Amino acid sequence: MSAIDTKEESRAKFTEMKEGTAEDWAIIGGEYREFAKDLPDRVLDHLRLLDGDFGGFPVDRLEHSLQTATRAHRDGRSEQYVVMALLHDIGDTLGSYNHPEVAAAILKPFVTEELHWICQNHGAFQGYYYFHHLGMDRNLRDKYAGNPYYDACAEFCEKYDQAAFDPEYDSEPLEFFEPMVRRVMAQPLASIYKSALEDEAA
Repeated sequence: MSAIDTKEESRAKFTEMKEGTAEDWAIIGGEYREFAKDLPDRVLDHLRLLDGDFGGFPVDRLEHSLQTATRAHRDGRSEQYVVMALLHDIGDTLGSYNHPEVAAAILKPFVTEELHWICQNHGAFQGYYYFHHLGMDRNLRDKYAGNPYYDACAEFCEKYDQAAFDPEYDSEPLEFFEPMVRRVMAQPLASIYKSALEDEAA
């Protein structure tokens, strides 16, 4: 039997999902679990795309990400927080008009509701430091006044995000954060697919 035949045998047989059998979905589920294990590698590879991308800033987007995460780590923040800080701008490449939401979608299964909210809304809060120079409302973040995570998001931007453009800062390299990314993304805290992963692990 050729490798091609073997490959085809490991695929589901349906042409429409409504025709799928338990056997089909056992095949797909097994492939899914294997694919999901490599998520940290894909995320880290995508983060590396920010290397050398300055966009006019004093440091490139990867250094900004590393600097943000390093500042959070050195301030004693949790691993979830540090990973959020590291990945908060990972959406810049594919979400040029909504990068916070892209990063937040990647992080959502693995972090607390508060950290997800910070990531998802940091764009509006970061705007406090520069929107007025672009003819925009620097107080756009005020529409979130009263939200329980407002102060935490403002603090993230003040202490770590807006401060992370120093070419002289001694950031940790990406390799330093890789184990944290792998630990945080080892198992989702919340996902409609969480039980499928847990069934396999059990």
